[in-house]
Amino acid sequence: MIACLFIPGFELRAALRDRPGLAVRPAALGPAAGEEPVLGSVTAAAEAAGVQPGMRMGEALSLCPELVLVEQDPAAAEHEWERLLQRLEDSGFAVESAAVGCVYFETSGIERLYGGLEPALKRALAAVGPVWDARIGAAERKFAALAAVNVARSGQVLIVSDRKTRDFLAPLPLTLLPVDPERREELEELGVRRLGQLAGLPGAAVAERLGPDGRRAWSLARGEKRGRVRARKVATELAERIEFPEAVANELTLRRALGVLLDRLLARPERGDRAMRKLALSAKLVGGGSWRRTVTLREATAARERLRIVLGPKLAELPAPITRLGLEVVELAQSVGRQLELVQAEGDELRSHLSEGLRQVRAGAGSGAVCSVVEVAPWSRIPEQRALLVPRDD
Repeated sequence: MIACLFIPGFELRAALRDRPGLAVRPAALGPAAGEEPVLGSVTAAAEAAGVQPGMRMGEALSLCPELVLVEQDPAAAEHEWERLLQRLEDSGFAVESAAVGCVYFETSGIERLYGGLEPALKRALAAVGPVWDARIGAAERKFAALAAVNVARSGQVLIVSDRKTRDFLAPLPLTLLPVDPERREELEELGVRRLGQLAGLPGAAVAERLGPDGRRAWSLARGEKRGRVRARKVATELAERIEFPEAVANELTLRRALGVLLDRLLARPERGDRAMRKLALSAKLVGGGSWRRTVTLREATAARERLRIVLGPKLAELPAPITRLGLEVVELAQSVGRQLELVQAEGDELRSHLSEGLRQVRAGAGSGAVCSVVEVAPWSRIPEQRALLVPRDD
């Protein structure tokens, strides 16, 4: 079984950890600086007043004048999410984080430990804790697990058997499908608004009209695509931070603080002399909320000057003075060093560059971003049916 644990409105819940009184009042996550003025997640009280996520601020305030806008705190959300993932891992679950607030894990290796499927899933809910309002959906297929968790209520474990998957998916809306909004609107214009309606269409016609994305959506709606859980590698937390006695906005001071953070990280024995591939720079803003930027290096390195050159320009994007600056290593390179050769075999250099490029893409876009083309029906007259994209594991 594949299980999906979901926490609705996680970013808002994380931002309200220090202001629990707002959780029972009409409140919504405001837009970040420079973004379109639309709301993020909303509390139950705000939803009862007619406020919905994605609504423009002016419209929301006219519906609910007492609405409180909560500043985004991405650093706090990432920190709280990492703590929850570590709790699940401490309980024996190998997790794949799909997004902040949504995580997948397989239950086959943990059911015996807790005495069955349902007790194992309840143990996962207990590891997260009741304060987060989590729920779990489980099925033989990954998309069906995601659909189940969107139907489940707070604190509920919803299990969908394989033989009932297609019937379960049929009445659900198309919004669950991971397709572009344009494709979804095109389907709705054709009168297709439920997964069952999409599943009932001929696959060749869907592929011809909507292309590979439509074919994949059709396969998901029929409950055919299983999917895999790619558990993350548990790594030692490498993070440093500096607290300022007063708000700082001077770029020279910020760059010197960044240099101190780099020196501390490079001196950490847990790094094991490995190079850094992906880092996250975060800050606590003086007016409340936080700021966070993630940087994926083109080539993993542990050279202080190269890291400073890459991270330094990000400090200019700070929207306000800060009271805290933090630096975190998100991903380390696998090897400690590079062995040079006197004579390199033909093609080795190209393969080395390609491998490095694949690792960079995975670090920046996720493990499923690199795929291979596998021929399945080369005789087909429809191009989209001749081959499939299969995620690479190497």
